[in-house]
Order: sequence, then structure tokens, then C-alpha cells
Amino acid sequence: MPKRLRLTRRIPVALTEDAWRRLKAFAAEAEITTDEALVFLFENFGSVTREDNLGHRLRLFKAELEARKA
Repeated sequence: MPKRLRLTRRIPVALTEDAWRRLKAFAAEAEITTDEALVFLFENFGSVTREDNLGHRLRLFKAELEARKA
């Protein structure tokens, strides 16, 4: 029997326009809401990311972060 989807935690989330468009596109492709898309991504984080690329991508993001904030 599948787990019941209970959205018990609400968090304010700030996204870039690119991130928001990608989330909406993913949700539309999967025919789910953006909330459900985020739940899916975080519940399955380990299997939907390439762990060998994750560290590298995170380092690149962090290196560009200050410039992106300006």
C-alpha cells in the first residue's frame, strides 16, 4: 500500500527564474503539481542525482554564488 502524501511541512522557498521554469516544466512533464514535484525530488534525492557529479556541481555553484548575488 502506498504511503499517503501528507504535506505537513511548509517552507518559504526562493528560486531563480531559471529554477522556477525548470521546476514547472518538470512538474508539467510528470503531470503533477510543483509541490508534488519538490516532494518527489527530495524524497528520491539520492537516486535522482549523480553522486559523482553532485560534489563538482556544488563546488561550481558555490564558486559563482557571490557573483550571482550582485
